[in-house]
Amino acid sequence: MSYVEKSLVPGETLLYQTRHHWMVLLGPLLVSVVLAGLGVGCLAELVAVKEGKGMLAGASATGVHATELAGVLMIVVAIATLAFGLAKRNATEMAVTNKRVLIKTGMGNRRTLDLMLSRVESIAVEETFWGRMLGFGSVIVRGTGGTPESFVMISHPQEFRRSVQEQIGAHPQS
Repeated sequence: MSYVEKSLVPGETLLYQTRHHWMVLLGPLLVSVVLAGLGVGCLAELVAVKEGKGMLAGASATGVHATELAGVLMIVVAIATLAFGLAKRNATEMAVTNKRVLIKTGMGNRRTLDLMLSRVESIAVEETFWGRMLGFGSVIVRGTGGTPESFVMISHPQEFRRSVQEQIGAHPQS
C-alpha cells in the first residue's frame, strides 16, 4: 500500500496520482550498462584464456581469479545501481484528492507535503524543451504564507496542475 493510499482520510477520494518520470533512470541505466559490459568483458576474457587465446594467456592463477572477481563484482554493482534507481523513482509519490495535495519523496529520509486545497496559493510548472516533448517537468507548489516547494522530474506535470486547479474550482472558497 502506498503512502498516498495510507494517508487518505474518511470521505477523501484519490483523483490523480503521478511519480518521477522514467528519465530519472537514464543515469543509473547508463552506469549499469557500462559496468555490466565491463564485467561481461572480464568474464569473456577468462573464457578466451581457457582456450589459450586471451590477453591474460600465461598469467598466474591469481591474475585469472582477480579478473573473475572483478567481472562478477562489476555485474553485481550494475544490478544494484539499477535497482537503487528504480527504488528511488518509486519512492516519490504525488497525488491530488478531493481535499488535499499529497507529496512524498525519499526512501530512507522521507519528506512529505500535505496541503489542503483551500491553502494552495499557486502551482507552477517548469518544463524544458525535452521535458515538454517527453512529458516531464518540475512542479512548484506554494501554500498560503508558505515557501515554494519544488519537485523535479515529475511525469505529466501539466496534468497534475490541471487536476489541482479543477479541484480548487469545484470547491470554491466562501
